[in-house]
Amino acid sequence: MLKIRLNGCGDFMEWRDAARVLLMCNVSPADVVWESGSSVESGLGFGESELPVPSPTAASPSVPPAFLDLAQTVICHSDPDRFALLYRLLWRIRSERHLIGIVSDPDVIAARKLEKSVRRDSHKMKAFVRFKEVPSRDPMERRRAFFAWFEPDHHIVARMAPFFKRRFFDMDWVIATPKGSAAWDGEELTVSDEPAEKPEIRDDADELWRIYYANIFNPARLKVKAMTAEMPKKYWKNLPEADLIPDLIANAEAKVREMAERAASQPPAFHQRLQDRMAAGGMEEPSFPEGTLEALRQDARHCTRCELHCRATQTVFGEGSQSARVMFVGEQPGDQEDLAGRPFVGPAGKVFDTVVNEVGLDRKEFYVTNAVKHFKYEPRGKRRIHQKPNQGEIQACRWWLTKEVELIKPSLVVAMGATAYYALTDHKEKLQDVRGIPIAMSSGCTLFVTVHPSYLLRIPDEARKAAELEKFKSDMASVRRLMERQ
Repeated sequence: MLKIRLNGCGDFMEWRDAARVLLMCNVSPADVVWESGSSVESGLGFGESELPVPSPTAASPSVPPAFLDLAQTVICHSDPDRFALLYRLLWRIRSERHLIGIVSDPDVIAARKLEKSVRRDSHKMKAFVRFKEVPSRDPMERRRAFFAWFEPDHHIVARMAPFFKRRFFDMDWVIATPKGSAAWDGEELTVSDEPAEKPEIRDDADELWRIYYANIFNPARLKVKAMTAEMPKKYWKNLPEADLIPDLIANAEAKVREMAERAASQPPAFHQRLQDRMAAGGMEEPSFPEGTLEALRQDARHCTRCELHCRATQTVFGEGSQSARVMFVGEQPGDQEDLAGRPFVGPAGKVFDTVVNEVGLDRKEFYVTNAVKHFKYEPRGKRRIHQKPNQGEIQACRWWLTKEVELIKPSLVVAMGATAYYALTDHKEKLQDVRGIPIAMSSGCTLFVTVHPSYLLRIPDEARKAAELEKFKSDMASVRRLMERQ
């Protein structure tokens, strides 16, 4: 039985050199005991056992890059069994070249778990190192000097030192931890395994951190479990802003009530100007014959069937000819539609216009409307962020959509998106299950389902966005063919 004793402070080369010799000598993992500690004698310190000497003809082992990446991270973990685990994987890779890619293998699972813990510890070091200014060693130097104390779970100081060198290249600094230290003086980056002791250092930046954190803390979005998962309590003692956290949590509910009381009670300025003009008689409403689309549109301007009218600028009714053969139905007006009072004039409307023109359709030939006639949004700074209407709001607005269908009597209705499909049918099937399939409706018209153009705008991957745009064009081409058959 060979006993291998390592310093065990995250030095990958230390473990690699020993593991390579053992592998070349065909030493089984079962015949090796790995130990670590700071009191290592010169060399590898193998106790009573000596490191075997490989045969001159023994081939130097090669390993897949995936194992090297994994091992260099796992070796930083503080688990004393990590050396044996890595050597066991190395031993098995000789006959199982693709072992690291087998995600169900117990050894691979154990190694990935250690890897994840080290990466998380590294991320926390980036997030929670707080530098404090200290006197420069040379008063004539222009470079300022800083000190930081951090308490990592694993041996990550050497691993993270190059990051801090790149990030804070223009200042002298020292990062001290119970597991070693790193220092940069503008010319040389030095790393030590010697444990450090925490000094008591304070500077003016502590108060700046408190001011910053107090101002970004949002009591309305407080989720204590999520917050402590992202900022574990073990780090609080070294974060100046953490002094505020207990009081901020305790007073969160009262702060939310205070914020609600301070919330604006007036509608948006544009909405208010419209209402003022109406009240002053500056916008006299013409009268239209009952049973006409114009009369229905005028009635909808005063709709109060759900609470959405309270915050929207105005009702955004349908647009197009009362004799249109095709009706397109979307979800709800967006920010630009709410201000303009017209459907499909914003970014999604531009996509819609472009595609229908490319397939040979003319928007003037059909009627365009939405399942919900008022803009539902969440204010975020100066922006109004779209919110999906709920089932009650869709059902409340269905009265207007039904009237539009009855008056226009289209032979083809195109539902763009799940909300429009639900408003027209009261069904909640998955969109992909009904997309592109002509459906006969009880009213005698045909229903055709596709995606909403805004869906295309939300796809981050350009290749996927292009593919989905082509599918939408194909749907619009199908609509054109259905129109020609009517």
